[in-house]
Amino acid sequence: MRVLLVSGIWPPDVGGPASHVPELAAWLRDRGHSVEAVTTASAEPADPGYPVHWVSRRLPPGLRHAAAALLVARRARRADVVYASSMAGRTALGTLLARRPFVLKLTSDPAFERARRRGLVDGETVRFQAAGGGLRTSALRRIRDWSVRRAADVVCPSSYIAELAAGWRGGSERVHVLPNPAPDPAEAVPVELPAARPLLAFAGRLTAAKNLDIALDALARIEPATLVLVGDGEERPRLEAVAAQRGLDGRAVFLGSRPRSEVLGVLGAADVAVLPSAWENFPHAAVEALAMGTPVVATRVGGVPEIVEDGENGLLVEPGDADAFTAALERYLGDEGLRRRLSDAARPSVARFSAGAIYGELERLLTEAAR
Repeated sequence: MRVLLVSGIWPPDVGGPASHVPELAAWLRDRGHSVEAVTTASAEPADPGYPVHWVSRRLPPGLRHAAAALLVARRARRADVVYASSMAGRTALGTLLARRPFVLKLTSDPAFERARRRGLVDGETVRFQAAGGGLRTSALRRIRDWSVRRAADVVCPSSYIAELAAGWRGGSERVHVLPNPAPDPAEAVPVELPAARPLLAFAGRLTAAKNLDIALDALARIEPATLVLVGDGEERPRLEAVAAQRGLDGRAVFLGSRPRSEVLGVLGAADVAVLPSAWENFPHAAVEALAMGTPVVATRVGGVPEIVEDGENGLLVEPGDADAFTAALERYLGDEGLRRRLSDAARPSVARFSAGAIYGELERLLTEAAR
């Protein structure tokens, strides 16, 4: 089977799709399938042993989107099926032009994400589902719904997203819940980190959704803790400025984008992983931290409770509450028995996310769509 994989981000970018798609490509190749990829990038991606076609992020947004759709169409003509982990609208248009089936993975509401980035809406994903927000927001919803309905199958990592997708699709038929696989801890490589303890870690894209001001606020109150942030994004300059203003130089360490093996190394070395998101879907970083044996202190949003169980493998608080988030961290760090119990439960709690079972089901869906 010839599979074209589409992802909006690619290593060395940090984020779920940048980990998931190359891992899936390697798994499919091991199974004897032919793979190619289409992505957007700031510079030519490293050669992973198969073709990776890319569109420059330096292009203006409208031109970049059109170029990506045309690139998908061109490469899809050589494929039996297309799998898109993002760029839903561009993939739907490209596969329509190429007359090829595609399977869509939804990790979020793409209409909400775009509307939020453009300042058209605020609030949470669930509230966005109701009508309103003006013509531009309505247009984003229509594009989203059309893209989701065009897909042969829709794959969602959480029940939370699957329920939303069923509404956009007009029913739950061929909407599947398929979580992100947990990584193998053996993939981790050591990273030079600050010696000060306790060590807090965040991994992911530095965006408004992650609400990292709350993590910095907690850090300022929990001395002498250090917070290591792995990843990059549009919020990084502002967050670095906020850290400096709060006197956190040397305690808030921005590592930038790192290979996945190093991300796992950071998460495995930390005392606790933090995820103070304002809204979230199915954060792969939480699965990665737990797979490395590191409990997670997070906000109770989106699909997070499907990964982090309060008092079992981490602690959950309501979003937007800096006092509650700080108190949860202080409780965890100050109670040795709680730390040991949550740490012991972390790795077993994600054992159900085995790569073989999850990618095997995805292979079945791709094969069926290709037929």
